[in-house]
Amino acid sequence: MDFRIAPPDLALAPALQHRIDRKTKPTGALGRLESLALQIGLVQGALEPRLSQPHVLVFAGDHGAANAGISAYPRDVTWQMVENFLAGGAAINVFCRQIALGLTVVDCGVDHDFGRRDGLIDAKIAPGTANYLEAPAMTAAQCNAALARGRALTHALAGNGCNVVGFGEMGIGNTASASLLTHCLTGADLATVTGRGTGLDDAGLERKRVLLNEALARGGRPDDPREALCEYGGFEIATMAGAMLGAAERRMLLVIDGFIVTAALLVAHAIEPAILSYCVFAHRSREPGHTAQLEYLGVEPLMELDLRLGEGTGAALAFPLVQAAVGFLAEMASFESAGVSDQSA
Repeated sequence: MDFRIAPPDLALAPALQHRIDRKTKPTGALGRLESLALQIGLVQGALEPRLSQPHVLVFAGDHGAANAGISAYPRDVTWQMVENFLAGGAAINVFCRQIALGLTVVDCGVDHDFGRRDGLIDAKIAPGTANYLEAPAMTAAQCNAALARGRALTHALAGNGCNVVGFGEMGIGNTASASLLTHCLTGADLATVTGRGTGLDDAGLERKRVLLNEALARGGRPDDPREALCEYGGFEIATMAGAMLGAAERRMLLVIDGFIVTAALLVAHAIEPAILSYCVFAHRSREPGHTAQLEYLGVEPLMELDLRLGEGTGAALAFPLVQAAVGFLAEMASFESAGVSDQSA
């Protein structure tokens, strides 16, 4: 499966920068909001970009290795938290309600039958991945199916008028999967990028590191993104990577959450590097591997709030900053329109 992402046309950059600089403020006074406004304008190819039907997608899936002791929580928490999302009781629900963000949960491979539910998309590949301590997490056919389903999701959102999408996830054991993928795709030391996840104590963290080394001894360190997904990925991570690639194909703005979401982006970036121009990085997670991911990609996040929840919460919290960047570009007066004197020559 090929993904084709056209990089933004940089020819508009001088006109956008001039528009930003002529707002009634000292040059550069809005700091990172100015570079964010420039990025959004280039993504949309517009001097006055607009945010349309912003939406958060939360991808959920179970991991076969979760029962081996790589998480502080039992595997059942995955489906229980999906029920919490659907009932409106999770942090991501609260944050989306506060700023009128659309929210949809995507069942990519949860070991539970939810039936037909409002706010839930059934994109289940299987009821959880295989245990990568014993065998590859998924087959090549399953990996390709997950990528294709993710792509179709964001193409459908774009077809309904959405041009900005935030990414979140839920899956007990997925920080371990993200650590393995980060190690494979960036070369960062596995111990360095393996953190406490949902709250492991020191003994639990050491056990997690031992188990992940056992996984590497079995599956090796593939640097091909699809091969890495097959060995160690989760269905939620694979589907999310496909959704990211599909969103960039449709010139949507992507708001990237924390460690697991950025692991999915590492996969997407390895498949099609042009995706990076479409990404806004919401925050720096407390998971130690997130800094390694951000440094590998050469990007800086908008916020540092010591978050490590997942669910897309950091992405939702960053949306007001995205709105502010678009708002000042569209609505703030220029020196000329306001009749304000410019700085002295």
